[in-house]
Amino acid sequence: MKGSRSGDHLYINDAIKCSSINIIGDNDNHQCGLKGSNEFILTEDGKKIIPPCGRLEEVKSWIQQKARSAFSEKMLYKRLPICRWLPKYNSEDAVGDLVAGITVGLTVIPQALAYSGIAGLPAAYGLYGSFLGCFVYILLGSCKDVPVGPTAIAALLTYQTAKGSWQKSVLLCFLSGIVELLMGLFGLGFLVDFVSGPVSSGFTSAVSLIIVTSQVKDVLGISAHGTTFIEIWGSIFNNIRNTKVWDTILGIACICVLFTMRLLTNVRIGPKEEAQTSRLHKVVNKFFWLIGTSRNAILVIVCGAIGFLLHDAEGSPFNLIGEIPPGLPTFQPPPFSLTANETKTGKPESFAEMASSLGSGLIVVPLISLMENIAICKAFANGKPVDATQELIAVGVANIANSFAQGFPGTGSLSRAAVNNASGVRTPLGSLYTGALVILALLFLTPYFYFIPKASLAAIIIAAVVFMVEVKVVKPMWRSKKSDLIPGIGTFVACLALPLEIGILLGVGLNIIFILYHAARPKISLETLTTPGGIDYLIITPDRCLIFPSVDYVRHLVTKHSIRQNLPVVIDCSHIYGADFTAATVIESITQDFSKRNQPLFFYNLKPSVSAVFEGLSPVDFVVYYREEQLDDLLRERNYKQRQSLSV
Repeated sequence: MKGSRSGDHLYINDAIKCSSINIIGDNDNHQCGLKGSNEFILTEDGKKIIPPCGRLEEVKSWIQQKARSAFSEKMLYKRLPICRWLPKYNSEDAVGDLVAGITVGLTVIPQALAYSGIAGLPAAYGLYGSFLGCFVYILLGSCKDVPVGPTAIAALLTYQTAKGSWQKSVLLCFLSGIVELLMGLFGLGFLVDFVSGPVSSGFTSAVSLIIVTSQVKDVLGISAHGTTFIEIWGSIFNNIRNTKVWDTILGIACICVLFTMRLLTNVRIGPKEEAQTSRLHKVVNKFFWLIGTSRNAILVIVCGAIGFLLHDAEGSPFNLIGEIPPGLPTFQPPPFSLTANETKTGKPESFAEMASSLGSGLIVVPLISLMENIAICKAFANGKPVDATQELIAVGVANIANSFAQGFPGTGSLSRAAVNNASGVRTPLGSLYTGALVILALLFLTPYFYFIPKASLAAIIIAAVVFMVEVKVVKPMWRSKKSDLIPGIGTFVACLALPLEIGILLGVGLNIIFILYHAARPKISLETLTTPGGIDYLIITPDRCLIFPSVDYVRHLVTKHSIRQNLPVVIDCSHIYGADFTAATVIESITQDFSKRNQPLFFYNLKPSVSAVFEGLSPVDFVVYYREEQLDDLLRERNYKQRQSLSV
């Protein structure tokens, strides 16, 4: 058998040549080697060759390469998606975008008015945050179906973070955009991967119930306050005696009408096969779909007319939105400080104090916005990859722009994206018409918004978000993996009982605990086998990387079963793709223990990069082989003879 030994480290040359690991060198003279860690390369004779990675020239070359890449034409097309689709734009795209943009605009105007109430702000602020972000997304957005603007979840997070202060809401919009932009520039879009499906479902379901609860007060025509589910219901019950009958009747009627009109989008008359459908059938079906899609706008117009007709000198039987300042907002930087007259405490606040009062919302709001936006992009991507980094940049810049128009944080809306897609949008340019429609509403329609009853807006919100409660995921989750229900239910309960940012962080923390437990307790298979030479040995196979949470557990099992069996031990490292310093210290300790007991220990199919980590501590009798038939030769070199196993 050919072999070479360096110190106490043995590598079998035949195994090296036949293994599937990376081999460097000249095959003709067999000067082979193993590619090791980033710090050095293990050669056949056990020497370590340190590459010149740390040289100044290498660093300069790397910086120049990155600079050329950042300003290359490829990067320009990647970071400005409009450069890819605008040269191919045609008349069919223009018609599709026009129809979709106007349809979405009819949806976003009533939603923006309603979501302002969720955020605890005057109705105008929802409209202020619904047009400038649309224009920005045309340039930077990578998904044609996403209309950026206020959403129910973002509005609720804004309320719980800014506590109804429009100045802090606008500052939150600006800072959220900065955080999202920085996350995009540094490629931190992967952070959304730490929010698992069960945690996301629990969070979304809890938010939906909180939003519905927050709108019950407007349906009943009473005042109620609170940031959590329990607080809001407590306030509602305390003021239930002040219920206004006309608001309640109107609110319940609007909810029923919206549910009914929602069904119209799925109404189809005529033959099921498209080829047999007549022109009349298509027109009628399109009419039903348009009525169902525009249900919010139709309801607002009808209820606004009712509010106008019933309004007299003595007032109105309904609680109305009230006056909205006409015209576009004043374009100015967000407020970075507050005077004594602008705070509830009567004391001025500096930028640091304002940012501190926003707390964890500065992280939670961007993270949830990204989660919402990526979910929408994936839903309408038709299997194409989604660039999370580009979406972070697009939504971040959109929020920064919205903050200069006095908007509160927004992101992509699933309901509006569905309308956009169903309306036949062709490119992100559809957002141009949506934003233009919002501007027209601000310029010419604000006097008429005065008469819209709050109960009708509450009905719009309730009818939209009640379908966000993800009850359907519970049954498949129970069938698939019951333990996933724990972080899901934990997040759901925490978000109902605590502020949302704390609830989602607890949910993510609970999920990370499960991940760490999984990492700390790898599955290890043990099997007694016999070599071709007739020698029994124990093979131990961990199923994952050796890192600090799991090494003590692995050491305990290896020690216990090796002493019990009293056989040569082979650790099958086929599934160990990584290791750390703690694992290296444990391997060193294990090899010392086996050496003291004079019990053979071998490592089979160890990755060279992992071997480099282990060899950093120069463990005793560290023997690696790569072909099963080599085991007899290794045992013969150790003068091992078959022993009788100890009885336990």
